[in-house]
Amino acid sequence: MENWFEVKNSDCIASPALLLYPDRITRNIRLLKKMVANDTSRLRPHAKTHKMLEVSKMMIDEGIEQFKCSTIAEAEMLALSNAKDVLLAYQPVGPNMKRFLKLVQEYPNTHFSCLLDNIDSIQNLNELAKELGLKVSFYLDLDVGMGRTGASIKNIENLWECIAAQDHLVLEGIHGYDGQINNVDSAIREKEADSGYDILKEAFDYLQEKCAYPLKIVVGGSPSFTRHAERPNVACSPGTFVFWDWGYSQKIPEQAFDVAAVLLTRVISVINEHRVCIDLGYKAVASESPLPRVKFLNADDAVPVLQSEEHMVLNVNDSQEYPIGTELYAIPLHICPTVALYDKVSVIEDHRKVKNWQVIARNRMLNI
Repeated sequence: MENWFEVKNSDCIASPALLLYPDRITRNIRLLKKMVANDTSRLRPHAKTHKMLEVSKMMIDEGIEQFKCSTIAEAEMLALSNAKDVLLAYQPVGPNMKRFLKLVQEYPNTHFSCLLDNIDSIQNLNELAKELGLKVSFYLDLDVGMGRTGASIKNIENLWECIAAQDHLVLEGIHGYDGQINNVDSAIREKEADSGYDILKEAFDYLQEKCAYPLKIVVGGSPSFTRHAERPNVACSPGTFVFWDWGYSQKIPEQAFDVAAVLLTRVISVINEHRVCIDLGYKAVASESPLPRVKFLNADDAVPVLQSEEHMVLNVNDSQEYPIGTELYAIPLHICPTVALYDKVSVIEDHRKVKNWQVIARNRMLNI
C-alpha cells in the first residue's frame, strides 16, 4: 500500500522516534515459519534485534518456543515473556557468570543455556554451579569462519576431555555464528554457509559419539538463514527478520520480509536552496556504517551528507519542498543497534499511534 508508513496523528510523536507496525511484524514471523515448513523446533530467533516483551510474546503466540540473546537483560526479558528455552549466545565471564546462574535459579519455568568455548570458562562455570547445587546447560561455541569467538575444531578432543570431567555442566549441543557471511550473491552465501556448517557437523559427529543423549545444533544469522533453513537437523537464529532493514533488503533480496520499523524525523533547519537539516543524529540511528545510514520513504531526492550527535544534513533538489517541520520517514541501514538507541517505540495501527512499547532489554540490567 502506498505510504503505508504515514501516521495521521503524528503530532503526538516527538521526533526522532522509532515506529513499529505490528501487522507487518506478524507477517514477518509467519513468513519465517513458512521458510522452515512451519516446524518451529527449527527456529531459535535472536532477541537482540527487538529487545521487547511484546514482540517476544508475538513470536511465542505463533508457536516459537526457543530463543537466542546476547545479554543477561535480554535473557531475563525473554523469561519475563514466558519463553520456554533461552540460549545466552555469549560466553559469561566475571560477575556475569553469577548473574547467569541467578537467572537459572530465579526463573525455573525457563530453560537456560549459555555458550562456552574454552577450558577455563568450562571449569569456572562448573565450580560456580557446584557451589549452588545446580546442573547447568551449555552449548560449545565453534569458530565457523568469523574469527571472533568460538573454539577451533582442532581443539575438540581436549575440550571434550574437559567437558566429560565436569559434574555440574550438561553439554546440550554445539553453536556456530557465521556473521562473516554477507555477500549479495546468494550462491556465494550458500557456499560459505555450507563451509561453516561442515565444521559444525564434524564437531557434532565427534561429540555425538561420546554422548549418550541427542545433541543439538544452533547455527547462523540472517544472511545464512536461507541456506540453513534447508537443513532439517539444525535450529536457525535470524533476528533482523522481525523488523527488517534497508541493509538486508539489499543484501538478501530472496528473503521477502516487510520493513516493520521506521524512523520518524523532522526538518529543523533550512540551510540553503539545496540543503536542509533534520533531527536524526548519531543518537537516533545506528552510525557504525558510512553515510547514507537511512533510506527515506517519502523523499527520494534526499541524500545525507553530514551527521553529528543530534543532526543530519541532507542535500535535496529544492529546499522549498522541505519547510520547517516537514516529516520524513526513513528505514535504517541497520535496525538492531538502532533499536537499542530508544527507550520506547511508538506502535502504529491503521495509520495511527495507539500506544508505546518499552525497549526493556536495552538496559544493561533488569532485576538480575
